[in-house]
Amino acid sequence: MSDKRALIVDDEPDIRELLGITLGRMGVQASPAANIAEALALLKQEHFDLCLTDMRLPDGNGLDLVADIARRHPGMPVAVITAHGNMESAITALKSGAFDFVTKPVDLKDLRNLITQALKLRGSPAAESRALIGASAAIERLRATVAKLARSQAPVYISGESGTGKELVARLIHEQGARALAAFVPVNCGAIPDELMESELFGHKKGSFTGAVADKPGLFQAADGGTLFLDEVAELPLHMQVKLLRAIQEKRVRPIGADAEVAVDCRILSATHKKLAELVEAGEFRQDLYYRINVIELNVPPLRERADDIPLLVEHFLAKKSAEFGIAAPRLSMEALEALRGYGFPGNVRELENILERALTMCEDDEIREPDLLLPEGQRAAPGGAGSAELQDYLDDVERSRILAALEQTRWNKTRAAKLLGISFRALRYRLQKLGIEG
Repeated sequence: MSDKRALIVDDEPDIRELLGITLGRMGVQASPAANIAEALALLKQEHFDLCLTDMRLPDGNGLDLVADIARRHPGMPVAVITAHGNMESAITALKSGAFDFVTKPVDLKDLRNLITQALKLRGSPAAESRALIGASAAIERLRATVAKLARSQAPVYISGESGTGKELVARLIHEQGARALAAFVPVNCGAIPDELMESELFGHKKGSFTGAVADKPGLFQAADGGTLFLDEVAELPLHMQVKLLRAIQEKRVRPIGADAEVAVDCRILSATHKKLAELVEAGEFRQDLYYRINVIELNVPPLRERADDIPLLVEHFLAKKSAEFGIAAPRLSMEALEALRGYGFPGNVRELENILERALTMCEDDEIREPDLLLPEGQRAAPGGAGSAELQDYLDDVERSRILAALEQTRWNKTRAAKLLGISFRALRYRLQKLGIEG
Protein backbone atom coordinates (compact mmCIF):
# COMPACT_ATOMS: atom_id res chain seq x y z
CA MET A 1 0.00 0.00 0.00
CA SER A 2 3.05 2.23 -0.06
CA ASP A 3 1.98 3.86 -3.32
CA LYS A 4 -1.30 5.09 -1.81
CA ARG A 5 -1.64 8.77 -0.95
CA ALA A 6 -4.13 10.63 1.21
CA LEU A 7 -4.92 14.34 1.62
CA ILE A 8 -5.64 15.48 5.20
CA VAL A 9 -7.48 18.81 5.57
CA ASP A 10 -7.85 20.13 9.14
CA ASP A 11 -6.91 23.37 10.87
CA GLU A 12 -5.90 21.58 14.10
CA PRO A 13 -2.23 20.45 14.00
CA ASP A 14 -2.88 17.67 16.55
CA ILE A 15 -5.61 16.15 14.36
CA ARG A 16 -3.43 16.35 11.26
CA GLU A 17 -0.63 14.61 13.14
CA LEU A 18 -2.94 11.87 14.51
CA LEU A 19 -4.42 11.18 11.09
CA GLY A 20 -0.97 11.23 9.49
CA ILE A 21 0.40 8.69 11.98
CA THR A 22 -2.61 6.40 11.52
CA LEU A 23 -2.32 6.53 7.74
CA GLY A 24 1.43 5.99 7.89
CA ARG A 25 1.01 2.83 9.96
CA MET A 26 -1.35 1.58 7.23
CA GLY A 27 1.26 2.26 4.57
CA VAL A 28 -0.47 5.37 3.21
CA GLN A 29 1.51 8.56 2.57
CA ALA A 30 -0.28 11.64 3.96
CA SER A 31 -0.11 15.25 2.77
CA PRO A 32 -1.51 17.81 5.27
CA ALA A 33 -3.43 21.01 4.49
CA ALA A 34 -4.66 23.53 7.06
CA ASN A 35 -7.44 25.02 4.94
CA ILE A 36 -9.36 24.72 1.68
CA ALA A 37 -6.94 26.91 -0.28
CA GLU A 38 -3.97 24.70 0.62
CA ALA A 39 -6.01 21.58 -0.18
CA LEU A 40 -6.98 22.85 -3.64
CA ALA A 41 -3.35 23.73 -4.36
CA LEU A 42 -2.22 20.21 -3.41
CA LEU A 43 -4.97 18.64 -5.50
CA LYS A 44 -3.63 20.46 -8.55
CA GLN A 45 -0.08 19.25 -7.90
CA GLU A 46 -0.52 15.65 -6.75
CA HIS A 47 -2.66 12.54 -7.20
CA PHE A 48 -4.55 11.30 -4.13
CA ASP A 49 -6.45 8.10 -3.45
CA LEU A 50 -8.38 9.49 -0.48
CA CYS A 51 -9.23 12.76 1.24
CA LEU A 52 -10.06 13.31 4.92
CA THR A 53 -11.46 16.78 5.63
CA ASP A 54 -12.86 18.60 8.62
CA MET A 55 -16.25 20.29 8.32
CA ARG A 56 -15.27 23.66 9.78
CA LEU A 57 -12.22 25.22 8.14
CA PRO A 58 -10.80 28.78 8.45
CA ASP A 59 -11.64 29.73 4.86
CA GLY A 60 -14.89 27.82 4.31
CA ASN A 61 -17.00 24.74 4.82
CA GLY A 62 -15.57 21.28 4.25
CA LEU A 63 -18.70 20.42 2.27
CA ASP A 64 -17.58 22.90 -0.39
CA LEU A 65 -14.38 20.89 -0.73
CA VAL A 66 -16.41 17.66 -0.95
CA ALA A 67 -18.45 19.15 -3.80
CA ASP A 68 -15.35 20.41 -5.59
CA ILE A 69 -13.60 17.04 -5.40
CA ALA A 70 -16.78 15.24 -6.55
CA ARG A 71 -16.81 17.51 -9.61
CA ARG A 72 -13.10 17.59 -10.48
CA HIS A 73 -11.96 14.19 -9.13
CA PRO A 74 -15.10 11.97 -9.20
CA GLY A 75 -13.16 8.78 -8.49
CA MET A 76 -11.69 10.01 -5.20
CA PRO A 77 -13.54 9.06 -1.97
CA VAL A 78 -13.80 11.91 0.55
CA ALA A 79 -14.49 11.26 4.24
CA VAL A 80 -15.68 14.08 6.49
CA ILE A 81 -14.61 14.65 10.11
CA THR A 82 -17.43 16.13 12.16
CA ALA A 83 -18.09 17.06 15.79
CA HIS A 84 -19.25 14.21 18.02
CA GLY A 85 -23.02 13.83 18.11
CA ASN A 86 -23.61 16.17 15.18
CA MET A 87 -25.43 13.60 13.07
CA GLU A 88 -27.25 16.27 11.09
CA SER A 89 -23.94 17.53 9.70
CA ALA A 90 -22.80 13.99 8.97
CA ILE A 91 -25.99 13.25 7.03
CA THR A 92 -25.61 16.50 5.10
CA ALA A 93 -22.07 15.44 4.20
CA LEU A 94 -23.24 12.06 2.91
CA LYS A 95 -25.95 13.70 0.82
CA SER A 96 -23.30 16.03 -0.61
CA GLY A 97 -21.32 13.07 -1.92
CA ALA A 98 -19.01 12.19 0.97
CA PHE A 99 -17.91 8.56 1.10
CA ASP A 100 -18.37 8.35 4.89
CA PHE A 101 -17.69 10.31 8.07
CA VAL A 102 -15.88 10.01 11.39
CA THR A 103 -16.68 11.93 14.56
CA LYS A 104 -14.41 13.77 16.97
CA PRO A 105 -12.83 12.57 19.15
CA VAL A 106 -11.66 10.21 16.40
CA ASP A 107 -11.99 6.49 17.16
CA LEU A 108 -8.88 4.96 15.57
CA LYS A 109 -10.52 1.59 14.88
CA ASP A 110 -13.41 3.26 13.05
CA LEU A 111 -10.92 5.43 11.18
CA ARG A 112 -8.87 2.43 10.06
CA ASN A 113 -12.03 0.65 8.88
CA LEU A 114 -13.04 3.72 6.91
CA ILE A 115 -9.61 4.07 5.28
CA THR A 116 -9.54 0.38 4.35
CA GLN A 117 -12.98 0.56 2.72
CA ALA A 118 -12.16 3.79 0.88
CA LEU A 119 -8.93 2.42 -0.59
CA LYS A 120 -10.72 -0.74 -1.75
CA LEU A 121 -13.16 1.45 -3.60
CA ARG A 122 -10.44 3.52 -5.24
CA GLY A 123 -8.69 0.42 -6.49
CA SER A 124 -11.72 -1.55 -7.66
CA PRO A 125 -12.87 -1.53 -11.28
CA ALA A 126 -16.22 0.05 -12.04
CA ALA A 127 -18.95 -2.55 -12.48
CA GLU A 128 -22.01 -2.25 -14.66
CA SER A 129 -25.58 -2.94 -13.52
CA ARG A 130 -26.09 -5.64 -16.12
CA ALA A 131 -28.76 -7.30 -14.00
CA LEU A 132 -31.01 -4.26 -14.43
CA ILE A 133 -32.57 -5.34 -17.70
CA GLY A 134 -33.92 -2.63 -19.98
CA ALA A 135 -32.97 0.35 -22.09
CA SER A 136 -35.61 2.88 -21.04
CA ALA A 137 -34.70 6.30 -19.67
CA ALA A 138 -36.01 5.23 -16.25
CA ILE A 139 -33.75 2.18 -16.06
CA GLU A 140 -30.73 4.14 -17.33
CA ARG A 141 -31.26 6.69 -14.55
CA LEU A 142 -31.52 3.86 -12.05
CA ARG A 143 -28.25 2.32 -13.30
CA ALA A 144 -26.45 5.65 -12.99
CA THR A 145 -27.78 6.24 -9.48
CA VAL A 146 -26.83 2.72 -8.35
CA ALA A 147 -23.26 3.27 -9.62
CA LYS A 148 -23.06 6.57 -7.74
CA LEU A 149 -24.45 5.20 -4.48
CA ALA A 150 -22.08 2.22 -4.67
CA ARG A 151 -19.19 4.64 -4.20
CA SER A 152 -20.56 5.84 -0.86
CA GLN A 153 -21.09 4.33 2.56
CA ALA A 154 -24.29 6.32 3.13
CA PRO A 155 -27.39 4.44 4.29
CA VAL A 156 -29.82 4.09 1.39
CA TYR A 157 -33.58 3.64 1.63
CA ILE A 158 -34.91 1.83 -1.44
CA SER A 159 -38.56 2.57 -2.06
CA GLY A 160 -40.92 1.12 -4.64
CA GLU A 161 -43.88 -1.15 -5.14
CA SER A 162 -43.72 -4.91 -4.52
CA GLY A 163 -42.10 -6.80 -7.34
CA THR A 164 -40.02 -3.95 -8.74
CA GLY A 165 -36.69 -5.52 -7.75
CA LYS A 166 -35.64 -3.65 -4.60
CA GLU A 167 -33.44 -6.49 -3.30
CA LEU A 168 -31.77 -6.76 -6.71
CA VAL A 169 -30.94 -3.03 -6.55
CA ALA A 170 -29.55 -3.45 -3.03
CA ARG A 171 -27.34 -6.33 -4.18
CA LEU A 172 -26.02 -4.24 -7.08
CA ILE A 173 -25.13 -1.35 -4.76
CA HIS A 174 -23.21 -3.84 -2.62
CA GLU A 175 -21.51 -5.65 -5.52
CA GLN A 176 -20.30 -2.43 -7.14
CA GLY A 177 -18.94 -0.96 -3.92
CA ALA A 178 -15.93 -1.34 -1.68
CA ARG A 179 -17.59 -4.12 0.34
CA ALA A 180 -18.21 -6.40 -2.65
CA LEU A 181 -15.90 -9.17 -1.40
CA ALA A 182 -17.64 -9.29 2.00
CA ALA A 183 -21.08 -10.63 2.84
CA PHE A 184 -24.40 -9.27 1.61
CA VAL A 185 -26.94 -10.26 4.28
CA PRO A 186 -30.62 -9.79 3.38
CA VAL A 187 -33.15 -9.77 6.23
CA ASN A 188 -36.92 -9.88 5.74
CA CYS A 189 -38.04 -7.99 8.84
CA GLY A 190 -41.64 -9.06 8.30
CA ALA A 191 -40.77 -12.77 8.40
CA ILE A 192 -39.12 -12.83 11.85
CA PRO A 193 -41.43 -13.31 14.88
CA ASP A 194 -41.31 -10.38 17.31
CA GLU A 195 -39.99 -12.54 20.15
CA LEU A 196 -37.00 -13.68 18.04
CA MET A 197 -36.19 -10.35 16.41
CA GLU A 198 -33.54 -9.17 18.88
CA SER A 199 -31.78 -12.53 18.90
CA GLU A 200 -31.79 -12.73 15.09
CA LEU A 201 -30.38 -9.24 14.62
CA PHE A 202 -27.94 -9.00 17.53
CA GLY A 203 -27.28 -12.63 18.54
CA HIS A 204 -27.38 -14.25 21.99
CA LYS A 205 -25.21 -16.05 24.52
CA LYS A 206 -25.71 -19.63 25.58
CA GLY A 207 -28.29 -19.94 28.38
CA SER A 208 -29.59 -16.37 27.98
CA PHE A 209 -33.13 -17.69 27.47
CA THR A 210 -34.96 -21.00 27.09
CA GLY A 211 -33.72 -22.69 23.94
CA ALA A 212 -30.43 -20.78 23.77
CA VAL A 213 -28.27 -23.93 23.81
CA ALA A 214 -25.21 -22.28 22.26
CA ASP A 215 -23.77 -18.86 21.47
CA LYS A 216 -25.24 -17.48 18.27
CA PRO A 217 -23.95 -14.45 16.34
CA GLY A 218 -26.63 -12.16 14.96
CA LEU A 219 -27.18 -10.88 11.45
CA PHE A 220 -25.28 -7.67 12.22
CA GLN A 221 -22.20 -9.75 12.99
CA ALA A 222 -22.79 -11.87 9.89
CA ALA A 223 -22.70 -8.68 7.81
CA ASP A 224 -19.55 -7.31 9.50
CA GLY A 225 -17.37 -5.76 6.80
CA GLY A 226 -20.20 -6.08 4.30
CA THR A 227 -23.78 -4.94 3.82
CA LEU A 228 -26.93 -5.56 5.86
CA PHE A 229 -30.12 -5.25 3.80
CA LEU A 230 -33.23 -4.69 5.94
CA ASP A 231 -36.12 -5.58 3.67
CA GLU A 232 -39.67 -4.66 4.73
CA VAL A 233 -38.15 -2.47 7.45
CA ALA A 234 -41.61 -0.95 8.09
CA GLU A 235 -42.58 -4.24 9.78
CA LEU A 236 -40.16 -3.73 12.69
CA PRO A 237 -41.98 -3.33 16.03
CA LEU A 238 -41.38 -0.02 17.77
CA HIS A 239 -39.27 -1.47 20.60
CA MET A 240 -36.88 -2.97 18.02
CA GLN A 241 -36.72 0.29 16.09
CA VAL A 242 -35.13 1.90 19.17
CA LYS A 243 -32.47 -0.83 19.42
CA LEU A 244 -31.84 -0.78 15.68
CA LEU A 245 -31.29 3.00 15.74
CA ARG A 246 -28.70 2.67 18.48
CA ALA A 247 -26.90 -0.17 16.71
CA ILE A 248 -26.66 1.89 13.52
CA GLN A 249 -25.49 5.04 15.30
CA GLU A 250 -22.97 3.41 17.63
CA LYS A 251 -21.84 0.65 15.22
CA ARG A 252 -22.06 -1.74 18.14
CA VAL A 253 -24.52 -4.42 19.22
CA ARG A 254 -25.07 -6.27 22.47
CA PRO A 255 -26.05 -9.94 22.09
CA ILE A 256 -28.77 -11.07 24.49
CA GLY A 257 -27.09 -12.17 27.73
CA ALA A 258 -23.72 -10.61 26.86
CA ASP A 259 -21.81 -8.41 29.30
CA ALA A 260 -20.21 -6.26 26.61
CA GLU A 261 -21.06 -4.81 23.24
CA VAL A 262 -19.57 -6.09 20.00
CA ALA A 263 -18.26 -3.67 17.37
CA VAL A 264 -19.74 -4.14 13.89
CA ASP A 265 -18.90 -2.43 10.63
CA CYS A 266 -21.62 -2.89 8.04
CA ARG A 267 -23.38 -0.67 5.55
CA ILE A 268 -27.14 -0.39 6.05
CA LEU A 269 -29.51 -0.61 3.10
CA SER A 270 -33.25 -0.83 3.73
CA ALA A 271 -36.45 -1.14 1.76
CA THR A 272 -40.21 -1.44 2.01
CA HIS A 273 -43.15 -1.25 -0.39
CA LYS A 274 -45.04 0.84 2.19
CA LYS A 275 -44.92 4.64 2.32
CA LEU A 276 -42.55 5.07 5.25
CA ALA A 277 -43.10 8.84 5.59
CA GLU A 278 -46.82 8.23 6.13
CA LEU A 279 -46.05 5.66 8.82
CA VAL A 280 -43.86 8.26 10.56
CA GLU A 281 -46.75 10.74 10.47
CA ALA A 282 -49.05 8.10 11.94
CA GLY A 283 -46.61 7.35 14.77
CA GLU A 284 -46.04 3.79 13.55
CA PHE A 285 -42.38 4.32 12.62
CA ARG A 286 -39.84 6.32 14.60
CA GLN A 287 -38.91 9.61 12.97
CA ASP A 288 -35.29 9.48 14.20
CA LEU A 289 -34.79 6.02 12.69
CA TYR A 290 -36.45 7.15 9.48
CA TYR A 291 -33.98 10.01 9.08
CA ARG A 292 -31.07 7.72 9.93
CA ILE A 293 -31.82 5.04 7.33
CA ASN A 294 -33.19 7.49 4.76
CA VAL A 295 -30.03 9.53 4.22
CA ILE A 296 -30.55 8.93 0.50
CA GLU A 297 -33.77 7.58 -1.01
CA LEU A 298 -33.68 5.56 -4.21
CA ASN A 299 -37.00 4.86 -5.89
CA VAL A 300 -37.26 1.82 -8.13
CA PRO A 301 -39.79 2.64 -10.90
CA PRO A 302 -42.82 0.40 -11.47
CA LEU A 303 -42.94 -1.61 -14.69
CA ARG A 304 -45.84 0.46 -16.08
CA GLU A 305 -43.48 3.47 -16.17
CA ARG A 306 -40.96 1.59 -18.31
CA ALA A 307 -43.15 -0.42 -20.67
CA ASP A 308 -40.49 -0.12 -23.39
CA ASP A 309 -38.39 -2.58 -21.35
CA ILE A 310 -41.02 -5.33 -21.54
CA PRO A 311 -39.66 -6.98 -24.75
CA LEU A 312 -36.17 -7.28 -23.24
CA LEU A 313 -37.56 -8.61 -19.96
CA VAL A 314 -39.71 -11.14 -21.84
CA GLU A 315 -36.68 -12.38 -23.76
CA HIS A 316 -34.67 -12.68 -20.54
CA PHE A 317 -37.33 -14.55 -18.54
CA LEU A 318 -38.28 -16.94 -21.35
CA ALA A 319 -34.62 -17.86 -21.86
CA LYS A 320 -34.12 -18.28 -18.10
CA LYS A 321 -37.22 -20.42 -17.48
CA SER A 322 -36.71 -22.55 -20.59
CA ALA A 323 -33.12 -23.28 -19.59
CA GLU A 324 -34.27 -24.36 -16.13
CA PHE A 325 -36.44 -27.07 -17.67
CA GLY A 326 -34.20 -27.99 -20.59
CA ILE A 327 -36.55 -26.88 -23.37
CA ALA A 328 -36.22 -24.47 -26.27
CA ALA A 329 -37.49 -20.96 -25.56
CA PRO A 330 -40.83 -20.33 -27.31
CA ARG A 331 -41.65 -17.29 -29.44
CA LEU A 332 -44.02 -14.57 -28.26
CA SER A 333 -46.68 -13.55 -30.76
CA MET A 334 -47.12 -9.84 -31.58
CA GLU A 335 -50.64 -9.94 -30.11
CA ALA A 336 -49.27 -11.38 -26.86
CA LEU A 337 -46.52 -8.75 -26.70
CA GLU A 338 -49.01 -5.93 -27.27
CA ALA A 339 -51.25 -7.36 -24.56
CA LEU A 340 -48.32 -7.29 -22.12
CA ARG A 341 -47.42 -3.74 -23.09
CA GLY A 342 -50.98 -2.63 -22.43
CA TYR A 343 -51.30 -4.32 -19.04
CA GLY A 344 -50.77 -2.30 -15.83
CA PHE A 345 -48.66 -4.90 -13.94
CA PRO A 346 -49.67 -4.20 -10.34
CA GLY A 347 -47.19 -6.93 -9.37
CA ASN A 348 -44.46 -5.39 -11.55
CA VAL A 349 -41.47 -7.40 -12.80
CA ARG A 350 -42.20 -10.29 -10.46
CA GLU A 351 -45.72 -10.55 -11.90
CA LEU A 352 -44.37 -10.50 -15.47
CA GLU A 353 -42.06 -13.40 -14.59
CA ASN A 354 -44.98 -15.37 -13.11
CA ILE A 355 -47.18 -14.66 -16.15
CA LEU A 356 -44.49 -15.91 -18.53
CA GLU A 357 -43.78 -19.00 -16.46
CA ARG A 358 -47.49 -19.83 -16.54
CA ALA A 359 -47.67 -19.14 -20.27
CA LEU A 360 -44.80 -21.57 -20.87
CA THR A 361 -47.02 -24.34 -19.53
CA MET A 362 -50.02 -23.25 -21.63
CA CYS A 363 -48.48 -22.61 -25.03
CA GLU A 364 -48.43 -24.94 -28.04
CA ASP A 365 -46.23 -25.14 -31.15
CA ASP A 366 -43.41 -23.21 -29.46
CA GLU A 367 -45.36 -19.95 -29.54
CA ILE A 368 -46.99 -18.03 -26.70
CA ARG A 369 -50.25 -16.47 -27.85
CA GLU A 370 -52.35 -13.88 -26.07
CA PRO A 371 -54.80 -16.40 -24.50
CA ASP A 372 -51.82 -18.27 -22.98
CA LEU A 373 -51.01 -15.23 -20.83
CA LEU A 374 -54.30 -15.43 -18.87
CA LEU A 375 -54.23 -11.69 -18.16
CA PRO A 376 -57.13 -10.40 -16.01
CA GLU A 377 -59.57 -8.57 -18.28
CA GLY A 378 -60.42 -5.00 -17.36
CA GLN A 379 -59.05 -5.26 -13.87
CA ARG A 380 -55.86 -4.64 -11.92
CA ALA A 381 -54.73 -6.40 -8.83
CA ALA A 382 -54.19 -4.30 -5.71
CA PRO A 383 -50.78 -2.58 -5.43
CA GLY A 384 -48.30 -5.12 -4.20
CA GLY A 385 -49.51 -7.84 -6.55
CA ALA A 386 -51.69 -9.66 -4.00
CA GLY A 387 -54.45 -10.26 -6.56
CA SER A 388 -51.97 -11.64 -9.06
CA ALA A 389 -50.52 -14.02 -6.46
CA GLU A 390 -53.99 -15.30 -5.53
CA LEU A 391 -54.83 -15.82 -9.21
CA GLN A 392 -51.55 -17.71 -9.71
CA ASP A 393 -52.31 -20.04 -6.78
CA TYR A 394 -55.86 -20.66 -8.02
CA LEU A 395 -54.70 -21.45 -11.56
CA ASP A 396 -51.99 -23.78 -10.27
CA ASP A 397 -54.57 -25.70 -8.23
CA VAL A 398 -56.94 -26.02 -11.21
CA GLU A 399 -54.10 -27.13 -13.48
CA ARG A 400 -52.81 -29.66 -10.95
CA SER A 401 -56.30 -31.20 -10.62
CA ARG A 402 -56.73 -31.49 -14.42
CA ILE A 403 -53.31 -33.08 -14.91
CA LEU A 404 -53.75 -35.56 -12.05
CA ALA A 405 -57.18 -36.55 -13.39
CA ALA A 406 -55.73 -37.18 -16.87
CA LEU A 407 -52.85 -39.22 -15.44
CA GLU A 408 -55.21 -41.32 -13.36
CA GLN A 409 -57.44 -41.89 -16.38
CA THR A 410 -54.48 -43.05 -18.51
CA ARG A 411 -52.86 -45.01 -15.65
CA TRP A 412 -49.97 -42.52 -15.64
CA ASN A 413 -49.12 -42.95 -19.31
CA LYS A 414 -47.73 -39.47 -19.91
CA THR A 415 -47.93 -39.63 -23.70
CA ARG A 416 -51.64 -40.52 -23.59
CA ALA A 417 -52.28 -38.03 -20.78
CA ALA A 418 -50.74 -35.22 -22.85
CA LYS A 419 -52.97 -36.17 -25.80
CA LEU A 420 -56.03 -36.24 -23.55
CA LEU A 421 -55.16 -32.79 -22.20
CA GLY A 422 -54.58 -31.48 -25.73
CA ILE A 423 -50.97 -30.47 -25.09
CA SER A 424 -47.59 -31.68 -26.24
CA PHE A 425 -45.55 -34.21 -24.25
CA ARG A 426 -42.90 -31.51 -23.75
CA ALA A 427 -45.48 -29.15 -22.29
CA LEU A 428 -46.77 -31.85 -19.94
CA ARG A 429 -43.25 -32.62 -18.76
CA TYR A 430 -42.68 -28.91 -18.02
CA ARG A 431 -45.93 -28.66 -16.05
CA LEU A 432 -45.17 -31.77 -14.02
CA GLN A 433 -41.82 -30.26 -12.98
CA LYS A 434 -43.33 -26.84 -12.29
CA LEU A 435 -46.17 -28.19 -10.16
CA GLY A 436 -43.99 -30.74 -8.37
CA ILE A 437 -45.98 -33.75 -9.52
CA GLU A 438 -43.96 -36.93 -9.17
CA GLY A 439 -44.37 -40.06 -11.27
